[in-house]
Amino acid sequence: MAAATSPTAALASFAATLRFEDIPAPVLRRAEDLLVDWFGSALAGRSARPVQTIAAFARAMGPAQGDSEVLVDRGGSSPYFAAMVNAAASHVVEQDDVHNGSVFHPGTVVFPVALALAQATGASGRQLLTAAVAGYEVGIRVGEFLGRSHYKVFHTTGTAGTVAAAATAGHLLGLDPARMQHAFGSAGTQAAGLWEFLRTAADSKQLHTAHAAAAGLMAASLARDGFTGAQAILEGPQGLAAGMSRDADPARLTDGLGTRWTLAETSFKFHAACRHTHPAADALLAVLRSHALQPDAIERVVTHVHQGAIDVLGPVTDPATVHQSKFSMGTVLALVTRFGVAGLAEFDAHFRDAETIALRDRISMVLDAEIDAAYPRRWIGKVTVFTRDGRQLTSRVDEPKGDPGNTLSRAEITDKALRLAAYGQGATAGETQAALARLWAIADVERVGRLLPAD
Repeated sequence: MAAATSPTAALASFAATLRFEDIPAPVLRRAEDLLVDWFGSALAGRSARPVQTIAAFARAMGPAQGDSEVLVDRGGSSPYFAAMVNAAASHVVEQDDVHNGSVFHPGTVVFPVALALAQATGASGRQLLTAAVAGYEVGIRVGEFLGRSHYKVFHTTGTAGTVAAAATAGHLLGLDPARMQHAFGSAGTQAAGLWEFLRTAADSKQLHTAHAAAAGLMAASLARDGFTGAQAILEGPQGLAAGMSRDADPARLTDGLGTRWTLAETSFKFHAACRHTHPAADALLAVLRSHALQPDAIERVVTHVHQGAIDVLGPVTDPATVHQSKFSMGTVLALVTRFGVAGLAEFDAHFRDAETIALRDRISMVLDAEIDAAYPRRWIGKVTVFTRDGRQLTSRVDEPKGDPGNTLSRAEITDKALRLAAYGQGATAGETQAALARLWAIADVERVGRLLPAD
């Protein structure tokens, strides 16, 4: 047994013993914001081919009915398969939340587990929110602990996300600190997700979130029934960091635990693309608006970025699919230049347009020392725009739209969720509005039930 003061033990104890009353009211309100934002993303991903494939697998392997809601087809299943499908659906359109410092998308692995288990166990809205906060706090700290070297090869949402899902599930299942630590051990040994899929436009990113949510839920369920896991899975000599990081910092696992609420640091996504593109996109928008530039006035654009952006976006030079194009800096900025936003409709209709490609190929990334030094704590955007008439225009954005200091209002979050739901065509406007009203008041719900009417 690891010492009670080990980082893994401390994190497990926090996740197991967190109470609704321990969480500051602003953090709870932020959790509600993130839940509504996640729900919109889940409905938006309904018809995506990779999501439908995972949903078909779940239908074939899981129960045909159950109390846990599968949002993409309004069916019911076990918590395991419902969480799997909803996690895949909520990540595919690239509109789900992100925590800058950990480079981790918490909502897409936390909320599918929280919703599925709350529905299956008859939990209250307060219990759902408390479990979600536990999942965010654990997953974000694991992501920060694993460091920049981890993210160069591993998709943190698939790796840290597995432990976040275990924390969420373990809290709803009532695990004590010792069993929560076992759940972390089983989750960590299953943590997976590699960036190689981006080179060939493979579907793996949706598998990363589906697997993380399901594996974390399984780890917690096994621990409830006495299944044991490694006691130092995070910082041990053959643990997660030993195999997946060169710069892991165990102090990050317990940094401000219970006083620093990392959930409140999480950002919303404005553009429907990889978050690494957002700072440059917002900086470019500032140049376009302040100088009233039209696309044909631009000779070329240089984006000044951190190394993480180059690592993730650099391999995507000629995107073949809509999803792959969301990881192309050139494509995202070309759409922003043409339409003022890189939204779902713009990607679907224009990512392979001749005009988009021509602009894309005039956009480049260069490593910027200041931006790289600030990353991942801050995601600064800088661009230099060279015009055809010989001007050189620059812009800088210190907080992209959606960051905590430049956040979305509840009205904007609601509007975004309604637009995402309409895009996915999985619910009528009335059905979505009714579900959102329930989610905004989730803390007052005595028993979490279905969000959408069953077919």
